[in-house]
Formats: sequence, C-alpha cells, structure tokens
Amino acid sequence: MFVRYVCVLPSFWVQVLNGVETHVSYMQEGNGNLGKVAAVKQLIVAYVLGSVQIAIFFVSAGYISIKLWIFFGASFVHYSVSTLVQYRLNPGLLVARFKIRREGSRLWDEVLVRLSNLVAMIAVPVVAGLDVGRFHWSSLDFSFVFLGLFVFAVSTFLLNWAMVVNAFFEPTVRIQKERAHKTVTTGPYRFVRHPGYLAGLLYILSVPLIVGSVLAFVPAGVYVVLFIMRTALEDRVLLRELDGYSQYAREVRYRLIPWVW
Repeated sequence: MFVRYVCVLPSFWVQVLNGVETHVSYMQEGNGNLGKVAAVKQLIVAYVLGSVQIAIFFVSAGYISIKLWIFFGASFVHYSVSTLVQYRLNPGLLVARFKIRREGSRLWDEVLVRLSNLVAMIAVPVVAGLDVGRFHWSSLDFSFVFLGLFVFAVSTFLLNWAMVVNAFFEPTVRIQKERAHKTVTTGPYRFVRHPGYLAGLLYILSVPLIVGSVLAFVPAGVYVVLFIMRTALEDRVLLRELDGYSQYAREVRYRLIPWVW
C-alpha cells in the first residue's frame, strides 16, 4: 500500500520533502538509462543482502517466526520504496552512489562503514536468532512489534528525506569537488547536521523491538557507538574542508540527536 501511495501521489512527496530543489541541478546525472540501471542495481543488491540476512536469521534461530517475517517484509518494503523515491526525485544520487572509485574517501570511514555493516548484517541477526529461536534468553511482548515498526517507518522517511534534499549523500566521507560540493541546509538538515546517521540509528534500534530480542540491543549498541564515532569524525572533516559548513554548524547546533548532541 505504501508503494502505491508513493507512485500515485509523487506531488505529495515533493511538498513534504521540503528543500527538494537542492538536487535539481544534478538530475542530468541520473537521466535516461543511467538512472534506471542504478535503480535496478540498488534493488538487486538490497534484495540479495536481505536474503542473506534471512538466511543468517534462519541458521541462528532454526526457524523463521512471525516476528522475523514481519521484519523481513518491512525491510523489503523499505528497499522498494526508497529506491522508487530516489529514482523519481534524485536519480543522480543513485548513479553517484554506485561509483566504485571515490577520490578523497577517508580510510577511517571505509573501516567504520564495513564494521557497522558487519554488525547490522551478521552480529544482530546471529544474536537475535540464537536468542528468540534456540535459547530463549530474553523476549519482548508482541506489542513491541508495533513500536518497532513505527521507529522503522520514521527511519525510512528520515533517510529518504535526507537523500532527496542532499545531492551529495554518498556512502563515504569526502569533499566532492568534482560535483561542486556545498553545504546542505534544507529539509531535515534544518534540525540536525547528520540526519542520515540518525535514520541509521533508528533503524538498528527498531530491529530488536520487531524481532523480540532484548539481547539484540547489545550488537545494536555497538552499531550506535560506531555511528557516533563516524558522526564526530565526519563533522570534523566538514568543519575543516567544506565551504559554509562552519557557519551552518553555528546555526544548527546538534550533530545527531536534537537537543542532546
């Protein structure tokens, strides 16, 4: 149903995602076949990784419970909706994110990205699967599934909002001089300086709630620490090297969590 609304009411998304004009000058990068190919690639990668995650959960738990199927269903809806939104509203970013070589990427960021991906893809499913499927160390009432789905949905919306208004939303930290990198101050960037990372934190915290594993908050906590480190390090780079970011940081005080940090 969510996908249907996105398809039928694209104008609603344009109105809601304030600041969408920041990506317009980069639309040419995603026009025609390049944008379509990038969208298909993203879907293939996302579905393959989602299938791998299902396999890890199954091996760890020994079976797939209804809560796990709910999580997988939500994940595949997220992949589909996010790809559709980006293809319709910011196809140039899809193309840019699939470039293999990104000159200027930081080594520390490459390491943190891989570590956080391993935690999300392997550590969380393994711990949650062993917990809810085999050893029953902990459990959460089914009502927490609804809370988890709400947090998951907020994460999806926030991530797509950030990616639509920010034409420079690449997977790694670098100053994109070849694309006339500039500071983005619209959309969710009016409230926190790194809304994409906040979306990532909401996502990883929603997983234990949906699958019903208290112990899964342990690897999720590791993921949170890695993202906080990445936020702090990236913020330093942007303060030093990105034009206009220092002034923006004085206006938007919070890096990651409103009224906290």
